[in-house]
Amino acid sequence: MGNTKIKICGITRICEINWLNEFEPDYAGFVFARSRRRISLEELQIFRKFLSPRIKAVGVFVNAAPNLIADLLEEGLLDAAQLHGTETPEEIEMLKRRTDKPVIKAVSVSSIQDVIRAQQYPVDYLLYDREQGGTGQSFEWDLLEQCDIQRRPFFMAGGISSANVGEVIRRFHPYAVDVSSSVESQGKKDREKILEFIRSVRNAEGTIR
Repeated sequence: MGNTKIKICGITRICEINWLNEFEPDYAGFVFARSRRRISLEELQIFRKFLSPRIKAVGVFVNAAPNLIADLLEEGLLDAAQLHGTETPEEIEMLKRRTDKPVIKAVSVSSIQDVIRAQQYPVDYLLYDREQGGTGQSFEWDLLEQCDIQRRPFFMAGGISSANVGEVIRRFHPYAVDVSSSVESQGKKDREKILEFIRSVRNAEGTIR
C-alpha cells in the first residue's frame, strides 16, 4: 500500500517553505480561496522558487474559474488542484482535458450519502473534511467506516493532529493526511508542530527517518 503521504496546507511565509524543505512532507498547500491563509499569485511565484522540487505544490480553490486553475497547472506553478466549491463534473472534466495534473475534490462529510455521492466525481483523489476546512475540527469519522472508501485514493483532513494521526492511519488507511491549524501556534505555522506531526505519521507507518 505504501506510506501515507503528508500534506501541510495553508503555507503563507518563506520561513514555512524552509521548514517544509527541511522536513520533506509530500505536499504543500497554497490557499487561493477567501481565508486568513490566502496568498496572491505573486506570492506563489516566489514560494515556488524556494520550494524543493521533491514537494508538490497544491492550489486550494473555491469555485475559481477553471481556466485560471488550468493556466497555473500548465505553467508549472502548481502540481495539483484541490477544489472545495460546487464545481460540477463537467467543469472538472474540462480541467482534466487541459492538463494532466491531478485534481483533488474536497467532500464535506455530514452523512453517508455525502461519501457515496463523492465516488462519482471524475477526479484523481477525494479529500474528506468537515463543512468548513481549516478549522481544526473533525467530522464524524465513523461515517467513513460505513462506506467503501477504498474505491478511490483519498486525503483525510479535519481535526487531525499528532495525537490522533496514528489512529486515522490504522482505521482508514488514507492515501494522505492533510493538516493546517493543528500545526499552528497563534495562527501561524509552527516549526516544532510541523516536525512533531511528520514524525507521528512516519512513526505510525514504521518509517522513522
